[in-house]
This record gives sequence, structure tokens and C-alpha cells, in this order.
Amino acid sequence: MNDQPIEVVILAAGLGTRMKSETIKILHRAAGRPIVDYVLDLACRFTSEKPILVVGHQRDAVREHCGSRARYVEQDKQLGTGHALLQAAALLEGNRPSTVLVLSGDVPLTREATIRTLIEEHRAKQNSVTLLSMIPAEPALYGRVVRGENRELRSIVEAKDASADELTISEVNAGIYAFETSELFEALRSISTNNAAAEYYLPDVIPHLRQKGRNVGAVLITDPMEALGVNSRSELAAVEQELIRRRIADLMREGVTFRNPSAVSVDSTVEIGPDTVIYPFVILEGNTKIGSRCVIEAGVHLKNVTVEDDVTLRTGSVADEATIQTHATVGPYAHLRPGTILGRSVKIGNFVETKKAVFREGAKASHLSYIGDAEVGAEANIGAGTITCNYDGVNKHKTTIGAGAFIGSDSQLVAPVTIGSGAYVGAGSTITKDVPADSLALSRIPQRVVADWAAKRRSEIQKTQPETNEDGGKPKA
Repeated sequence: MNDQPIEVVILAAGLGTRMKSETIKILHRAAGRPIVDYVLDLACRFTSEKPILVVGHQRDAVREHCGSRARYVEQDKQLGTGHALLQAAALLEGNRPSTVLVLSGDVPLTREATIRTLIEEHRAKQNSVTLLSMIPAEPALYGRVVRGENRELRSIVEAKDASADELTISEVNAGIYAFETSELFEALRSISTNNAAAEYYLPDVIPHLRQKGRNVGAVLITDPMEALGVNSRSELAAVEQELIRRRIADLMREGVTFRNPSAVSVDSTVEIGPDTVIYPFVILEGNTKIGSRCVIEAGVHLKNVTVEDDVTLRTGSVADEATIQTHATVGPYAHLRPGTILGRSVKIGNFVETKKAVFREGAKASHLSYIGDAEVGAEANIGAGTITCNYDGVNKHKTTIGAGAFIGSDSQLVAPVTIGSGAYVGAGSTITKDVPADSLALSRIPQRVVADWAAKRRSEIQKTQPETNEDGGKPKA
């Protein structure tokens, strides 16, 4: 038995009605990924064969997402877990004997070490079936593990069918099993729907195998969180929090500092280099990658962003689909929209928004600007209030700012337009034509000063005001 291959079957056909969602529960996301992805990853650690996914409800959506990572069998009618596993007979029955590991597509927290313990126990005891059990704080709807006088496994009684005494049992079925194919499918065909749910319960094979003199067993796991299934929004939230906690714990072991780990959200897909410091209330999502020795201050939100080494992201900054190269500084309260690329030592200051903008090394936009569909040359300096007017109502156009150019405050650059290298744009200008290199561009009307205008205006206003009494009221008639 010990040299038999392992086949993995993932049960993923359930309706998930308690989720109150149009999306099947296994495709709901937790810590950046659909929960079925975590189960597929676990399965692939135990077999060189693609796992078998039992699909039913929203099978097309599941197939589209999982693609070639799995083989598929269909459960047309949801008649219970025993019926679901029986659908895998077409791919497994009659082949070389194997150990079948049965996982649930909505249980994403099971650890590899726990499954290895299950398989080792299963093989050491030469069991026909071995299941994982647990003692949760609230047994609720879990099947109770019924043991004999010598603590041997006798049966699993589902909560709907349990007596009052059986409902007091604290040990429950975690829903993860190891079987031997040589006996599995014959046992599955022997069970009935004589129960409260009128379904084929997978654990009902246990009494059948016992009657045939086969060994059966259960391995008690110490952390019930490993077997938490996602059947409701609250359970999805609990699973996500655990995945985030685990990822942060891994990152801290790898040398990342979290100033308040419980106040940070980090997807399982995020990578962070050593000696980076993460402040509270940071959200890191998707394929975000952060280098070493970075400082990510409070309230920063990154999604699919690449941050190189020695970058500082100041409070409240947001970035999506952007690249930030080494020694750059962003924020506070900057917004980097998709397509933004910040070169080495670039400075993007408070309340600056960028979109499809490339800033070359050392360029600066320190405050209160919108730079979209633009290329900004090395060491260029963009003054406060500058706007690249990139949209003409129909199409987007590009602004090019040359190396070392200086854009004065409150300027509007009406694209398509090019500001040459070393050129100056005077403050308050609206630029509609290209500016040659090393030139000065101005578009101001001459300033007019009317002497004493304000004093005369105040005098005229006073003449039109009604008289008042000392107490501020109108005079009496």
C-alpha cells in the first residue's frame, strides 16, 4: 500500500445556497484568489496526476476558471457527498490500485503537514478509510464521530439524523478522507438514502467496511480552522482573515516588519522583501511585489503594483497597475493609476494623480497636479496645479516633457504637445503649441492695475446701505 500512487478528488458541485450569491461558493475570493485555488494547490503537492474535480452547479464557470489544472467529472443532480464521489469511478475504477485523497473545494485552509499525517496514519494502519476529525467550538451541523468503548471509529452520524445524546459528542467529521480504490466504489454503491436529507452520505461507507472486517480510522486535528468550510459570508470572512494572518506571519519570518499586523490586509499572492516596514491600515492586493528596505506608511493601498528597493510610499497613497523604481518617493495622498511608471528617484508629492505616465529618473511633480498620457524627462520639474489636458472629448493625446524642463505652477499643457528639453513654461500659462528646447513659453494677458478701485467700491457700497440705530436696528419711522 505504501508505494501506491495517490489520486485526489475534489468535491466541488455544491449549490452553496447560504452564500446568497449568484456565484458558486468555490469561486468566491479570499486573500486575492478564489478559494478553490488553495485546494488545487494542496492537491498538487500529493500527486503528479491532475486532481479530479467533481462539478455540478455552475460547472462551466468552474471549468473556465480552473482550466487545465484539473480533470472533470459531473454530478448532474446533487444527491450527497457519496453520490458526488461515485462520479469519479469512471476515471479511477479498474485502474492500478491507489490511495484516493478526498478534499472539499470549499475548505481552503488545510495544511500540507496535516494531509501527510492523514496519509501516513492511513497507510501505517492499513486502513480502508481514514478521515480527519476535529473538535470545534460549535459542532453545529457537522457529523458526529461515534466511537466504541476502545475509542475505535464506529460511524459518522450527521447532525440531522443524530439523537440528543449523539449531538452532545464534541468530535466531528472534518470532511477530508483517504480511501483505497480497491474497495471504495463497491462500498459507495452499497449505501442508501435512508436518512433525513434523503442523500447518499459519504461517511456511510464506514459501517459497510467495518462489517467486511476492514480497518477504518480517524485522525484528530488540533486546529479546527484547517477544516473550516465556506458556506456563508461570515465563514468566508473568517477564512480570509486566517489566510491573511498566515501570509503576514510568513513575511515576518522572512524579515518584513509590520508595525501592527492585525491592522494590515495582505493577499496571499503578495511578495515583500526583507527590511521593508509596513505601517497600519495598509492594503496590498493581487500580484503586488515590494522590494527590500521600503517604507509603506499608513493607509497605502496597492493593487498589482511593482515596487523596487528603497521606495517610500507616504500616507494615504493609492496605486493600481503601476511600477515604482528604486529610491522613488510617493505621496502623501498621491494616486497612481494604471500605466504609471516612476523611474529612479522620482518624486510624486501630495495630491498628484498620474495615468499612463512615464517619469524618467529624478523627475518631480511635488503637489496638486494631474499628469496623464504623458512622458516626463529626467530631472524635469512640474509645478503645483499643472494639468496635462489629454482628452479632447473624443480621443486621448500625449504630452511629452523633455529632460530638465521646468513647468511653472498652474499651467495647462493641451495635448498633443511637446515641451523641449531644458525649456521653461511660465506659471499660469496655457500651452497649445510645442515649445522648443531651452525656450521660455508664456501665455499671460498683460496685468492691469486700477488705482484706488477697492476704496471707491467700498465707499459706493456704504452709500447704498440704510441707516441703523446704535443697537444695529433700522431707525424708527
